[in-house]
Amino acid sequence: MAEASYLESAFLVLYGNLLSRPELTAFSESVMMHAGVPRAVEDVIHAMPHDAHPMAIILTGLCALSGCHPEQNPALAGQNVYKSRAVQDQQIARLIGKISTLAALAYHKSTGRTAARPNQRMGFAENFLYMLDSNGSPSYKPNPRLARALEIMFILHQEHEMNCSTAAARHLASSGVDVYTAVAGAVGALYGPLHGGANEAVLRMLERIGSVENIPAFMAGVKAKREKLFGFGHRVYKNFDPRAKIIRGVAEDVFKIAGRDPLIEVAIALQDAALSDEYFVSRKLYPNVDFYSGLVYRAMGFPPAFFTVLFAIPRIVGYCAHWRESLADPDTKILRPQQDYRGVWLRHFAPMNQRSQAAPAGIAFTGKPAQTAEKPVIARPGNAYRRRVAGDNWM
Repeated sequence: MAEASYLESAFLVLYGNLLSRPELTAFSESVMMHAGVPRAVEDVIHAMPHDAHPMAIILTGLCALSGCHPEQNPALAGQNVYKSRAVQDQQIARLIGKISTLAALAYHKSTGRTAARPNQRMGFAENFLYMLDSNGSPSYKPNPRLARALEIMFILHQEHEMNCSTAAARHLASSGVDVYTAVAGAVGALYGPLHGGANEAVLRMLERIGSVENIPAFMAGVKAKREKLFGFGHRVYKNFDPRAKIIRGVAEDVFKIAGRDPLIEVAIALQDAALSDEYFVSRKLYPNVDFYSGLVYRAMGFPPAFFTVLFAIPRIVGYCAHWRESLADPDTKILRPQQDYRGVWLRHFAPMNQRSQAAPAGIAFTGKPAQTAEKPVIARPGNAYRRRVAGDNWM
């Protein structure tokens, strides 16, 4: 971790081994040469509202990339197109290279400024900061310590087994869809606040606590189910998440440059209180990767709405690794989960003139009478609609 670069780690996740220096140079060049995005993708992003969520912009950009590379699309080039390792590897290099550029475009969608073109002579994280902050000046160099801090954060988020978004990627890929669409679906799952938005929830929680003095009352609220404790516990790690320890060190490095966030004292005190309380220890509620990451990103000047984008950038590596693995698996078939049907078992179709206001319930799968069918909530027309239809000759 102290020495690995982002792309060195990415190669390990993707292909299962470390590279030599010449191999790393070749792989880095193949990724960075694909960092630019087609003009059509930029046009699609520019057409979006200025206040669009940055994750919505990322999703739009990924879907647009699918349309810009028809030669790799199984729906157009045939289902065997991904049997070519060269085609596979080119799409992986494109996705890893272009995701940071899409993120830079998403970042500046709200600032009104223009993202700089990618600088292929820089490292991955350094180039990302360059696109955000250089304002087009070719001589600009991001702070190397901040670039390295961001690189470590990216490495820690590259892959983490079969989670919600990774499962979505594999589910979509099983249909034979192109990899950009499969990855877009995964990023869409990551967009959800229960998945990729956890570090933002931690930050909101710390802001709500406010000061160290308020922690005992907050902890009592958690035990009484009045409060939620974000950033603790993990489905895989049943003790301290090892990534959280590394991010704690990264946070201190960032604070030395950007200034110490006062919420770090609240976070440390909250962690110490939880680790010394049998209620939380017995439930194996230890700090996870999300607990400190939001503080790092805030100290680096990123708005909370952008935190999930900073999660999506490195996780593209994991999605691509799973996609590549699924292509090589001879047992891969289209995924179709089973369902346990609990709806109406037997109901006859009634003509319109024989239907009552309350539709007959029918017989449920359990053999008992089913409940009356739910009725949709009819959307009320807005005032702008009322204004339009109030005019003459409205069509």
